[in-house]
Amino acid sequence: MNILMSETLRPDEYTPHVSRSSKVSSHTEWDPLEEVIVGIMDDAHFPPWHSSLAPVLPTNQHGTFQKYAGHAFPADQVKAASEELEEFVRILEGEGVTVRRPEPIPQSQPYSTGAWTSTGLYAAMPRDALLVVGDQIIECPMAWRSRYYETLAYRPLLKEYFHSGAGWTAGPKPELTDAQYDLDWTEPAEGEPTRLVVTEFEPTFDAADFLRFGRDIVVQKSNVTNEFGIEWVRRCLGDDYRVRVVEFDDPHPMHIDATIAPLAPGKLLINPERVPDVPSMFKGWDVMAAPAPVIPDSHPLYMTSKWINMNILMLDEKRVIVEAQDEPMIQMFKNWGFTPIPCNFRNFNSFGGSFHCATLDVRRTGTLESYLD
Repeated sequence: MNILMSETLRPDEYTPHVSRSSKVSSHTEWDPLEEVIVGIMDDAHFPPWHSSLAPVLPTNQHGTFQKYAGHAFPADQVKAASEELEEFVRILEGEGVTVRRPEPIPQSQPYSTGAWTSTGLYAAMPRDALLVVGDQIIECPMAWRSRYYETLAYRPLLKEYFHSGAGWTAGPKPELTDAQYDLDWTEPAEGEPTRLVVTEFEPTFDAADFLRFGRDIVVQKSNVTNEFGIEWVRRCLGDDYRVRVVEFDDPHPMHIDATIAPLAPGKLLINPERVPDVPSMFKGWDVMAAPAPVIPDSHPLYMTSKWINMNILMLDEKRVIVEAQDEPMIQMFKNWGFTPIPCNFRNFNSFGGSFHCATLDVRRTGTLESYLD
């Protein structure tokens, strides 16, 4: 027997809903985009300094993060990044995409588990915190203490999507005690294998270490995503999907979407410094090396390398959002038969992401297919 929402109930009071078509459906990184969440910069703060930051922050930013730990990012830079986000939203809406935004939550307010205390970071990068596979949304157990409660900014949207029929799952809430980290982490010497700061004490993962190729979910181990977390995702998704681990020549791995970027069936953009050998699963694909970044040395990049220029967003198999000042990337896409849509985003880049990071594609037209060997 179906139970409908009574007019006497509070709007936030849960009651089972009648079955309906889910608003959430996304199988790839390139199917036609219909609805997307775009992050916000409200109250962005430097996270408290922690050993998990050292392997992934640019070396020249360690002192900055240690000095300003727990303080707000410079207001003028936050404002400039926010203005670019609004430009991005206008472009998406002009291309026919429905845009949703998270709710601001206080990032300066301390919180504690009893074992440790932290403040927040931001709600700018929904791609890190949430993983959409089909009609399922997975909240990620992220490895940075400063991101422990980040998904609360998306809770109103998650509840709405759940009521529409979407699946809503949360990874095991991590303890993030010292046992989760290699507190003795140091830069590996030349010729030594990549050393990761997260241990296998409990499952942690960021969604940005995963890319969706229909039935194949490609993932890398990184300084926030461990084998335990990957196996949790594999079991959560079940037999309809193949979760496939790849390795790249990246001494500081964190997030796969500035290393490889699927553009359409059979078309792959790669980072030439990190992908000397294309994985065999992409046999037969048209592979293009991304042009060298053109971000000037003087431009501040707090949490990323210049290869953030690869972090594009596909609106479908032809239209691609590209940073407006990245002329080599724009020209490459034109030569390759794509339609680049320029958007100013360099100030947002300063905070560790670009178009793919700043979004979570909630709904794309398409069905579940196989694309890889």
